Amino acid sequence: MAALMYNVSRGFVIFGEHSLFLRGHSNHQILVNTRRYVRALRRRPVAVLYPDGEREKLIKSNGAADKMNEKQFTQKGKNREKVSERAGNKKWSGQVSEYAEEFPHMKDKLGGLRFEKAPAGDNRLAKVASVARSRAFRDKEGKVLLEGRRLICDALSAGASPQMLFFSAVERLQELPLDKLQQAKLIKVRYEDMKTWSDLVTPQGVIAIFSKPDASRLAFPKDARLQSVPLFLLCDNIRDAGNLGTILRCAAAAGCDRVLLTKGCVDAWEPKVLRAAMGAHFRLPVFPNLDWDEISKHLPKDVVVHVAENSVSFIKPPEYSESDTDEESDDELSLPCLKSQVYYQSWAQRNTALVIGGETHGLSLEARRLAEETEGKRLFVPMAPGVESLNSAMAASILLFEGRQQLLKLLDKTRRRTRSKLF
Repeated sequence: MAALMYNVSRGFVIFGEHSLFLRGHSNHQILVNTRRYVRALRRRPVAVLYPDGEREKLIKSNGAADKMNEKQFTQKGKNREKVSERAGNKKWSGQVSEYAEEFPHMKDKLGGLRFEKAPAGDNRLAKVASVARSRAFRDKEGKVLLEGRRLICDALSAGASPQMLFFSAVERLQELPLDKLQQAKLIKVRYEDMKTWSDLVTPQGVIAIFSKPDASRLAFPKDARLQSVPLFLLCDNIRDAGNLGTILRCAAAAGCDRVLLTKGCVDAWEPKVLRAAMGAHFRLPVFPNLDWDEISKHLPKDVVVHVAENSVSFIKPPEYSESDTDEESDDELSLPCLKSQVYYQSWAQRNTALVIGGETHGLSLEARRLAEETEGKRLFVPMAPGVESLNSAMAASILLFEGRQQLLKLLDKTRRRTRSKLF
């Protein structure tokens, strides 16, 4: 018997259709019929016996069971029809999620705001992110794309009008001023989609589409405007987005009154310009895409315009036809005569404007003529031998802060004179 049990433990198990066959190393074989056990597992329990002797019958007639199954199947079919009707009534083919239905706990946290949950395959973020980066689209549709909590908060504080906002988590939405998002369309998307269409290496999880702000209608911070000085910045042919953004940031830090951009400059609402400016668009007025005839309208009448000279800049002569007279040609090609001056000498004594030219094309002929008409000077920064030129953003920062210092000293002298007269 022991040998037989050993052989059974060492045997092979072969499953057939209705039997279990065990075979060991010896010639002993065991054939177990499993059909009855399988049938037993399929049977319904007849009754349940409890420890106290109570007996409960569970078996039902086949007719009653069939009726019960038919009733359950009919009820499930009705539920499917109701669900399909509700899905068909939705405007979007995707799944719409509102706090009142699927997020009731967010009602108080979001101040009553409703948002949509973008379904899989929703391409609204892709369309908006791609077209909003086009300057032609921004000019035609009047919309700009802002990314990041700080930039969006600065825009909302200045009174910019949001149209659509994408966010990856409710926590990111709570970081924004919710009372200023009542008119915006809020859409929750996956962080992976946000990362795909974001320009940042690590997206902050929030992208917004705003109506293109008008500098004359924005409400800038009072503390920034109180610290401003009568210093105006003119950007002439600044075509590098990073340089323009840095220049705008320096202008805001130096307390400039406003910034004027000629038509040769890169778009001020380019995403790279916005990132480099760090919210400067909403801290001081920025007037883009101006003709030289329009620039004088944004400057005081008694302003003095100075230009920042670049050692590698050049002036492209205007085109002229052969029919032009020699006098007219000589007059057009003659360069304005401007006196050079080191930047740290006195040059900002009243309303002052500073022109910064691009590194590629330099100062335009119109900028030099405007400086000559207002008796301005050509400012330069002394450099060590062997250095070709300064970056336009670096030169702007040096000259702007020097101009601010000179204007503050002038204002301080004026206040002292006024006090001495009173007392």
